[in-house]
Amino acid sequence: MRKTAGGIVLMCCLLPALLVATGGSGQVIKAGVARVDITPPIPMWLTGYASREKPATGVLQPIYAKALVLEQDRENRIIIVTMDLLGISHAIVEDVFRQVSAKYGIRRSQLLLNSSHTHSGPMIWPCLDVIYDFSEDNQRMVSVYSQQLTAHLVSVIDSAMHDLAPALLFSGHGQTDFAINRRNVQYPGGPVDHDVPVLKVARPDGTLKAVLFGYACHNTTLVDDNYLINGDYAGFAQAEIEKDNPGATALFLMGCGGDQNPAPRGTVALAREHGDALAREVERVLGGVLHPVRAPIRTDYKKVTLSFRPFDPAIYEKDITGTDKFLQRRARLMLEAYNRGWPLDKMPYVIQAVSFAHDLAILALSDEVVVDYSLAAKKAFKGENLYVAGYCNEVQCYIPSSRVLKEGGYEGGENMIYYGYPGPFADDVQARIDAAIRVVMKNVGEKP
Repeated sequence: MRKTAGGIVLMCCLLPALLVATGGSGQVIKAGVARVDITPPIPMWLTGYASREKPATGVLQPIYAKALVLEQDRENRIIIVTMDLLGISHAIVEDVFRQVSAKYGIRRSQLLLNSSHTHSGPMIWPCLDVIYDFSEDNQRMVSVYSQQLTAHLVSVIDSAMHDLAPALLFSGHGQTDFAINRRNVQYPGGPVDHDVPVLKVARPDGTLKAVLFGYACHNTTLVDDNYLINGDYAGFAQAEIEKDNPGATALFLMGCGGDQNPAPRGTVALAREHGDALAREVERVLGGVLHPVRAPIRTDYKKVTLSFRPFDPAIYEKDITGTDKFLQRRARLMLEAYNRGWPLDKMPYVIQAVSFAHDLAILALSDEVVVDYSLAAKKAFKGENLYVAGYCNEVQCYIPSSRVLKEGGYEGGENMIYYGYPGPFADDVQARIDAAIRVVMKNVGEKP
C-alpha cells in the first residue's frame, strides 16, 4: 500500500468493492476489452439477401469486432468476441483458435465467437456462397477480406488480453418488444423471447468499462434494397450506449433469433429506432438493481453430430437441369460431393457453456438457432441466471426445433439451398442438441 493519504483512501475504497465481486473468496476477476474496425473497402459485396445484384456503394456506419476477456487466472478464463457480421466460416474459427491458443494456452471452450447476423455486412467466404456466382475479380475481393478478418480477430484478442485489470461484474435483465416471430403469417402464435440480458463490467472505482448485452432478433431491419455497410439495429444500439457512456465498450451478443424479425422494418430510420429502444433498455438495466457475478469461471465445449435425412442424388440431378439458379448451384455442390465420396449424411455442431459460480451462465449455440431452443433451455434451467446465444462460432445453416422441422418452410429446410447443404435435418435434431446442452451445462456446474 502506498503511504500517501490519497493512496490509502484509494485502497480503502477498492477493498469493499472487490470483496463484493469475489464473494470474499479473494478470486478477483480481471477484465480486458478492445475493438477493431472491420469495415471493408468499398466496393464490397454484401451478404444475407440472395436478390442483391451489386456490391455495397458506401458505409452508413463502421462495423467492428470487439473482444471481452474475463479472467480468474491463467487456467480459468473466457474470451468473448462479438462481430458485426452475418457469420464466419469454419476455417476462420479454427485459424483464430489455433493462433490464440498458441499465444495464450487457451482451451477450445475458452473462446466464444458471436456474429450479430447483420444483413448489411460484407460477404465472408464461403458462407452463403450459393447466393452469388462471382467473377474472378469479385471472388478475389471477398476472399481477401475473409483472410484479413482472421488477422483482425487475433489482434483484437491480443489487445483485450493486454488490457486485463481487476473488474467488478454484475448481471441483470430487461425487456423490449420489437422482435416478432416471422413465421406467424403461415403459422400464427409463434414464440418470441423479448429478454434483454445485460452483463456490466465495471472498473473498481465503479465506472463502466464494458457492457455485454443481447437480444433474440434478426438484424434485418434494412432489407435487400440497402447497399450501405452497417450493423443494423445492433450496431446502432452499441453506438448509442457508447455515446452515452464515454470510455465504455458495448458488445452485442446475438440471441436465438433464427425465426425472429424486427417489426416494422425497411428503413434506416427504423433500424435506428430499434437500436435506440434496445440501448435505452440496456441503460435502464445498468441503472437499476444488479446482481454480482463472481468467480470461479468454468467453461465447457462439446461437438455433436446432427444427421440429415437420406441423400437422394436424383433430386439434385433434376435441380441441375431446372431454371432456378440457386437450386442449380446447390445441386452442383451436392453432386460433386457425392461423386467424390464426401459425407452428405451429417454435420458437426458445436455447443459451449460458460459459468460464473452460480451467478451467471452463458449457453452458446452455433448457427441460426430458432427461438424454441432459448425458451427450452431457460425452462430446463429455470433456477439459473441464463443467457442463451445463437450464431456462435461458425454459421452454417438454420437449426430448426422439432416444431419448425415438422412445419417446414424456410427455417425448416429451404434455407439449405442457399447455405449449400443437403437437408432437411433428421427428426431427432432437437433431441440431440438438447441432450448435449444438458451435458455442457452439467459440466460447468449448472443444475436443471
